[in-house]
Amino acid sequence: MSDRHISQHFETVAIHAGNTADPLTGAVVPPIYQVSTYKQDGVGGLRGGYEYSRSANPTRTALEENLAALEGGRRGLAFASGLAAEDCLLRTLLSPGDHVVIPNDAYGGTFRLFAKVVSRWGVEWSVADTSDPAAVRAAITPKTKAVWVETPSNPLLGITDIAALSHVAREAGAKLVVDNTFASPYLQQPLALGADVVVHSLTKYMGGHSDVVGGALVVGDQELGEELAYHQNAMGAVAGPMDAWLVLRGIKTLAVRMDRHSENATKVAEMLTRHARVTRVLYPGLPEHPGHETAAKQMRAFGGMISFQVEGGEEAAVEVCNRAKVFTLGESLGGVESLIEHPGRMTHASVAGSLLEVPADLVRLSVGIENVDDLLEDLKQALG
Repeated sequence: MSDRHISQHFETVAIHAGNTADPLTGAVVPPIYQVSTYKQDGVGGLRGGYEYSRSANPTRTALEENLAALEGGRRGLAFASGLAAEDCLLRTLLSPGDHVVIPNDAYGGTFRLFAKVVSRWGVEWSVADTSDPAAVRAAITPKTKAVWVETPSNPLLGITDIAALSHVAREAGAKLVVDNTFASPYLQQPLALGADVVVHSLTKYMGGHSDVVGGALVVGDQELGEELAYHQNAMGAVAGPMDAWLVLRGIKTLAVRMDRHSENATKVAEMLTRHARVTRVLYPGLPEHPGHETAAKQMRAFGGMISFQVEGGEEAAVEVCNRAKVFTLGESLGGVESLIEHPGRMTHASVAGSLLEVPADLVRLSVGIENVDDLLEDLKQALG
């Protein structure tokens, strides 16, 4: 029976898809095939389809099958980083002269890739508020080949209606690309809502333990999957076997972790809304969030990411970050430990001076799975 038919329940699929017991020993965890090349059964006679680990590796294959199953896709591809996955996607979809609509709130590394790298070989891009389908439609040109979305977005936690935007993109003959890193496939499945491509930084919630860097693409169209696989091999930024194994291990507990991340974040967000020094809380789980209803419609829960603004401006926000003790001051997100950062000076420094510049008084939290009372007390003392 195929892995994708083991169960329709996410928690079971996360543990079993791609994780076939080793035929030699019966090991229930896929081995780490730390190997570069494979003995062939005669010239051109590939054993199991493997010849060289840039082209394919059994540990990476297990992860890619797992990713496809979790997102309900036909093909999953694992890369050395999230940006490597994005680069492969863009060079597969686009040619010089093409155009992409990107969100007005996006990860700084994604913006840098468009503004400083992709634009150098003749790809044009424009910015739109992706929470407003009319704004996206207005930004589309006859040359638009892709509409890029993050939902929830980084770092302002904006919400985009994936189903609505899929219609806008389809009308224009463009691909809808959804970065699902903040939600993970446990909370949200963009392909089922009409997206063409799902992007992940596997470094974050999928790995979940701040010990691996990786990226992924998942698609529902087999032909597009083959094109991406060709470019993945041709460009070579693949996930190594140890990295693939670590992500597979992390995915097994994704569901229980995301439940706890979401539960803790909800309590943290509610506390922050009551704090005298906090001027604004950005969390889609709050009823007052402008994207709350859309998020409730397309997400299982609201995730572990929160951003908030503090009175006193940039220096006050930096001081809150520096005073935290249980929250670790650091970039990245999605690990079991809670992180705090100042986006303007850290993860989003690359968007300074652009249409994507973030507020100087903004603090971003990745709420971990520690005891929530410890997290609340830490933030209270950090805020003073």
